[in-house]
Amino acid sequence: MNTHTFGTSPHTREASPLGTASTWWLTTLDRMERSTVADPAIRALQRGIGSLPLGVVRELLRGRPLGHPVHPLLVQVPIGCWLSAAVLDIVPGSGHAPRTLTAVGLAGVAPAAVAGWADWADLPPEQARVGLAHAISNVAAVACYAASLTARLRHHPTKGRLWSLGGLAAVAVSGALGGHVAYRQAVGANPAT
Repeated sequence: MNTHTFGTSPHTREASPLGTASTWWLTTLDRMERSTVADPAIRALQRGIGSLPLGVVRELLRGRPLGHPVHPLLVQVPIGCWLSAAVLDIVPGSGHAPRTLTAVGLAGVAPAAVAGWADWADLPPEQARVGLAHAISNVAAVACYAASLTARLRHHPTKGRLWSLGGLAAVAVSGALGGHVAYRQAVGANPAT
């Protein structure tokens, strides 16, 4: 019998901090998937998005011509810009580059969000629940980066850096939630609907 599991060792009965965190995270996600509290709002939002007269644009947003989702491609702009800004924030003499990257990342949010909502509108309840948490985390990230850009433009670079770090934390949570929907829940971009 193999007693070795993720986060534990056959030599000790205690779970590692990583194993404990992983167990907590997966348990939280399982509870989120089963919770029906947000279902009325989810159904209303999905109906609203589904009723938009997008025509062929909906197919483009969902990535059908590519055979895979567009949303993960589009999120590379804000995530890449914001991560690069965080790196440059610790490099002496990086000048205005972090501010520019923060602004470009914010500009890239809208296309990524529209594609994400187009995908989300057709998800079944369990995935839609986690997807809504993903969207809420993204809103928190955008709010932090908007505050960061505002602080930077007002010549408060330290506040800008701190808001940026908060935004990066929200992006990490959002990415973990999005990854859960895409991989653990095995949702494809092109269900036959």
